Formats: sequence, C-alpha cells, structure tokens
Amino acid sequence: MGHAVPARHGPSPDFPRTPREIAAAAAANPSSAASAPSPCRPLPHRPPPTPAVVRLATSDPPLVTHDAPLPLQAASRGRPGPIPPTRRTPPVHTGTTSASSAMSTPAQPRLHPSFHVSTPLTHPHHHTHTQTDGALLLLLMSLVAAREPFVKAQTCLPATMQPKFPTRTQGDSYGALIPGLPEDLAKVCLALVPRSYFPVMGAVSKRWMSFIGSKEFIAVRKEVGRLEEQIYALITGDGGKGSCWEVLGSLEQQNRMLPPMPGLTKAGFSVVVLDGKLLVMAGYVVDYGKECVSDEVYQYDARLNRWAALAKMNVARRDFACAEVNGAVYVAGGFGSDGDGLSSVEVYDPQRNKWTIIESLRRPRWGSFACSFNGKLYIMGGRSSFTIGNSRFIDVYDPILHSWTEIKKGCVMVTSHAVIDKRLLCIEWKNQRSLAIFNPSDSSWQKILVPLTGSSTTLFSLGVLDGKLLLFSQEEEPGYQTLMYDPTVPAGYEWHTSTLKPSGMCLCSVTIES
Repeated sequence: MGHAVPARHGPSPDFPRTPREIAAAAAANPSSAASAPSPCRPLPHRPPPTPAVVRLATSDPPLVTHDAPLPLQAASRGRPGPIPPTRRTPPVHTGTTSASSAMSTPAQPRLHPSFHVSTPLTHPHHHTHTQTDGALLLLLMSLVAAREPFVKAQTCLPATMQPKFPTRTQGDSYGALIPGLPEDLAKVCLALVPRSYFPVMGAVSKRWMSFIGSKEFIAVRKEVGRLEEQIYALITGDGGKGSCWEVLGSLEQQNRMLPPMPGLTKAGFSVVVLDGKLLVMAGYVVDYGKECVSDEVYQYDARLNRWAALAKMNVARRDFACAEVNGAVYVAGGFGSDGDGLSSVEVYDPQRNKWTIIESLRRPRWGSFACSFNGKLYIMGGRSSFTIGNSRFIDVYDPILHSWTEIKKGCVMVTSHAVIDKRLLCIEWKNQRSLAIFNPSDSSWQKILVPLTGSSTTLFSLGVLDGKLLLFSQEEEPGYQTLMYDPTVPAGYEWHTSTLKPSGMCLCSVTIES
C-alpha cells in the first residue's frame, strides 16, 4: 500500500530520499545501485565556519575574515545587521612561524583597568550575547584624546575666559550626548570614564561640558558605583608667601596642584562645597598695597579643573560664617568695609546665580563658623559686640520658617571643624589635644582626647575622607604622620595614622565628590 511522500526541498529533485525509493531505483537500474548513497551512511563532514572576531583598536581597522562578522553598529544594539560583502584579508603574523599561528588575529590592545572588553562577535546565525561597554568607552576615549592638548592650554586662562568650540554643521546632533545611543545609556557611558579624563571630556562639546558639570552627573556616578572622594587642601606657598590649593593623592599618587585662584590675594575669606564645586568667597585683600574688604566669589569646578567668577555678594565682608544648606549657600556676620561687626545674612541661589539678603542675626557676630544639620543653619563660636569675651550661644536658622532661634550650649574660639554622620567635630583654640563632638539631636557635647602618636604638634586642621577624620598639622614638622580618627570602631581602636599629607602647612581643607 502506497503512502504520500512529503514534499522536500534539496539540491537535486531526482535524488532518492527514502529506502523504498532507493530500492525501486536499484531494481530499475542495477548498475547505479552501488553508487547511490546509503540512507544510513553519514553525509561528508563539513566543519562549521570559523567565527570571525572583531578586534577593537584605537588606530587599526577591524579585521575582516572570509566569514564576515556583524557590523559593529548593529551588534551594539543587540540585533543582527546585514552581512557585508565577503572580503579576504592577508594573514596577520604575530611573531611566530607555526602554521596554526600564521593566520591568528592580533592580540587585544592593552586597555585601562576600568574598561570592559566586549565578547567577540560571532556568526550572525549563531545565538550571541554581546557586551558593548568596552567599545563605547574606547570610542569615548578616542574623542577625548583628540581634545587633550586643547584642554591643557585652557587651564591657564583667566576665569572669565571661556573656551571656544568649533561651529557645528547642519548635520550635527547638538541635543544628543552620543549620537545613535539612547540618552540614559549615553549618560552611563560618560559616568563610567575615570575622573582623570573629565577635564578633557568637557572640551569635546558644550553638551558634554554641561552634563559633566551638573548635579545629575554626580547622581549617575553614584548609581554606577564610580563616585569618589578627594581632599582639597589650602596650603601655604614657598617661604610662607601666599597660598595655593592642592589635591591630596593616595600612596601611589602624588599631590596635584590646582590652577591658581583668580583675583587678588586675600585673607579672612570663607570656603564651602556646593554641588561638587568649591566656592571661595569674599575676604580681605592684602595684595599690591590695597587693603579692602572684598565681595567677590569664585568657583572651582573639580571635574573640569577650572575657575569661574560668580555673582558678587550684596555686602562685602571678611571673617564670617558660611555653610551649604539644602542646595543653597548661606553667609552670616563678619566684618564690613568700615571695620564694624555685621549681623546681615544672605543666601546664594546657584540656579539663578544670585545673592539675596534674608533676616539678620539677633546681634553682630564675627570669627564664627557654620554648619548644616537637619536642613537648618547652625552658627557657632566667634565673638559678638553684645557679649563680653567669646560667644557660647548657637544661632539656628530655619529656612522654611525664615526665623532664628538660640541654643545656649555652644563652643568658643574653634580653630577647625568638620561634620561626620550628622555630628560636629571641632578643635577649640585653648585645647588642641581634644576633640569636641556636638550631637544636634540633644545639643550635647562629648570630649575625646587626641593621642600624641605620630606628632607632637599642637595645631591641627581637620579634614574628612570616607567617613574618617584626618588631623593635618598646621606646623612644620618633617616626621609628622597624619592622625586619623574612625568614629565607627570601638573605643581604644579608633585612632590610626594616614599616608595623606599636604605638601605645605594646611590652612583648611574640603572634601569633594566627583
């Protein structure tokens, strides 16, 4: 009884496909039975095509073999693209003469340790998992390298001068960070680049400069686990003349000097960190024989390594308190241009680049310092014209209620202070061998002795790095080792020494995340 044979598509329509067909063909033509292939005999072995590998390099073109790989743009989006025309390339020799190595592909280029090299792209008909972050970062670095000489020249320009970028053509995509990539993915790619390349990246385009200097860039860096802290210290110049800023390096890195601060040499100014940028405000001008109080404000962008001038304050002042609260900068008190004590307070809005006068202190106050707790401004220490001696009260300002309150458990004549985990740590002028710790939740104070290990100095400037307190010496001492206090460990084990050390006498320091 016959049965229907399913239709098949093959290379030869008369080729026998079943045992019944083979037997029928042998009976009809016995001479051809011996040459007909057996259904149980395996077909001749044909090795699968060797997957072609795309090697990423900064200068050499991709290696194209007889089995063409996926185009890089199509593969980076996770979908196959059209196979390019077949093209053979000459063998690439890698220094060996064996037959197996004569056709081998060149070795992978040496990349930065933080770069991840994507897996080789396979034949388009095979199931492929590709990771393209290495390719994207290499593309970014090629763009960055082209702008590096330009940026090195720009760091020495005055703060008021801005670099000029080439005029964009009509086909340029100004709105996209990286043309062809989704905006979120492009932001992550830029955030993954090591921080040492930020100044060069800022010179690639205005779009990149705007994003790198924004708060969103810090948020993306934090989300991908690349946010880093560094200490910026103000040190005395050679021979004690002038001052300059430097970045403290680790054990493997040396300290790096910042570009010179713009403007005239000042004393009695205040510093604060806002959105990853250092602000140097007002002060007393002592340069070129001109003695006057300043209202100038300069900003250093740690990511772009450049200074810029901001809006001037409404009141020129020196020896005043300042702090960042809820994304705004507050300054209070100090001495004015006529030498009298000030009670005026003003706040800086970075979005509008504008200073605004707000409700004044209850009394003039100078030589004090400020910090932020629970969204409020705390002003401590210093002196007031309404009290005899040093002031022990704390002025607290609530930005929501626009009002001042007072706490009578304060400290006096603080030479340096820092905030760690919502607690204030400070050193008073009369007792340099103990830390005074203030807890704002109950307005209580605690004393912790500073050990003599590492240094016999009696003057310190405080800094913070990774939740630990650093005590930098304010005296010249060749064998000094920086003391480090860790508030998270049990008593008796909280003091250590650190290799971080300013190259000169440290006047003050700030911690900047980028």
